[in-house]
Amino acid sequence: MTENLFDPRIAAFDENYPRILQRLEKAAARAGKNASQITLLAATKTVPLPVVQYAIEKGIRCVGENRVQELLEKSDGLDRTKCDVQLIGRLQTNKVKFLPGRVSCIQSVDSLRLAREISRQFGARGETAHILVEVNIGREESKGGVLPEALAEFIDQVRELEHISVRGLMAIPPAEASERELAKYFSAMHQYYVDITAKKMDNVSMEFLSMGMSADFELAVECGSNMVRIGSALFGARNPQAGR
Repeated sequence: MTENLFDPRIAAFDENYPRILQRLEKAAARAGKNASQITLLAATKTVPLPVVQYAIEKGIRCVGENRVQELLEKSDGLDRTKCDVQLIGRLQTNKVKFLPGRVSCIQSVDSLRLAREISRQFGARGETAHILVEVNIGREESKGGVLPEALAEFIDQVRELEHISVRGLMAIPPAEASERELAKYFSAMHQYYVDITAKKMDNVSMEFLSMGMSADFELAVECGSNMVRIGSALFGARNPQAGR
């Protein structure tokens, strides 16, 4: 455990965390908001548990894991009295059974089949799953997500599930998009968020618009995001041998 205190990702976090907070504050101000209205989710894919624990002790209040297996490996060591834990990566239906009691939100729901399995598994534990609906804003075949034109109908179906609570939307724009294109994607997502909110559907509370990562979170906030998922900008570059 002692050697983990010298993990370079701890030094990176100490250097980067205050800078990220300052950048968030400025981006929020440009959007006419207070930084306290923006949730900073630390994306901890491949980040060792001791480093995640250190970040929590230093003030991180929300973490997100991409893979269920990695979440399970860290789960017992995460102090949920101090930090919210979410799943932010793609989810297979056969892995849903591991999530009740371990996550507060699943950010990547994009099919009715998956939503039904989430409702079933969480219901068996007497829990309600909070979810974000992932939108394929760039219409990329390689990515998951509901297509924009199908979003309203999809939410209308999912909200009827007994053990599901729709809490917002999530999106990942194309990686190769220019800043101008990113602004269009982010602004379109914000409009979908506004439109769904205006429908005032039962069992749908548009609390979170999760978009923006290490390379583009400031622009996302300026375009309306209120949750950003930041990994490498907090902890440094991922170790390519540590997992996908």
